[in-house]
Amino acid sequence: METRADAERQALEYPFDSVPETGEVLEVATGVYWLRMPLPLSLDHINLWAVDDGAGWALFDTGIHSEATLAAWRRLLGPGGALGGRPVTRVFVTHMHPDHVGLAGWLTREHGCELWMTFGEYMNCRVLAADSGREAPAEAIRFYTRAGWDAQAISQYRARFGGFGRHIAPLPQSFRRLEHGQRLRIGEHEWRVVVGAGHSPEHASFHCPALRLLISGDQVLPRISPNVSVFPTEPMADPMRHWLDSLAGLRREVPDDVLVLPSHNEPFRALHARLERLDEGHRRALERLLVALAEGPKRVVDLFGVLFRRPIDGELLPLATGECLANLNHLLHQGRVLVSEDEQGVAWYRAG
Repeated sequence: METRADAERQALEYPFDSVPETGEVLEVATGVYWLRMPLPLSLDHINLWAVDDGAGWALFDTGIHSEATLAAWRRLLGPGGALGGRPVTRVFVTHMHPDHVGLAGWLTREHGCELWMTFGEYMNCRVLAADSGREAPAEAIRFYTRAGWDAQAISQYRARFGGFGRHIAPLPQSFRRLEHGQRLRIGEHEWRVVVGAGHSPEHASFHCPALRLLISGDQVLPRISPNVSVFPTEPMADPMRHWLDSLAGLRREVPDDVLVLPSHNEPFRALHARLERLDEGHRRALERLLVALAEGPKRVVDLFGVLFRRPIDGELLPLATGECLANLNHLLHQGRVLVSEDEQGVAWYRAG
């Protein structure tokens, strides 16, 4: 029997039979090249893009700050490398997560070029990098205690806190701001910036009508759903609303005939079908939560099985907690669930 996932895989078109090896490139359109860098995570790769910018290369995202990624960039950009020894003219970063921004500072310093990011992504990155060496704040401990974390999980969080800065090279002290609707001339073609939110505060994607391309970052991925999370800095945020609004915005502003260049998995066609699937998936998750909460009050940690198919532990615990809260906060803002705290400061959610 065909599943919904099977039907969607058939709806999407993947035009490339292979992926570039680390240190190599694959041309996806005239003057646009696909690169892959390794990640030391369960998601083991990130896609990056090099666009011919006349005097050199405009780069889109950079990979995480690691020796493996540094070595790959040196090989690509050096004499005899796959990018022909030409300089980097500009570095565009879709958003602040370390696998995207990790080597932006190093690349801009090495090549004497500018970093281009949205204001929200650049400033949030600077703030998180400044946490290096600090103790976990009391507000964060209350946030995760409220979600139902036990003492062991809280202890592990304290030990890991401040690790963001270890995965990025120091950012330059100035940048060029990207804004929604901004038009950029890169080489022979014009690109338009499309800003969205939900996965990160002010995520930039890049649409080139002439080449029929969309560099989508993490806003649209073909086989996985980007993480949409609430964090201790803004515990009552509603990123799910921003995320769903951003999906609708992409469908209005970008035609269906583009080749989507995502940060993970492979380039694909049928953008609108994927946007519809992502929207439907999140709305079904909200309905599953309501059904579970109708059975009785539950903590955040009690609801992981409703949303996720794999066991949640270790590095996945903060991501799962943040995404579960994104769904719950969205329902709270709609008045569809209620919440109260017990004497230990743990939040219990119930259907409204």
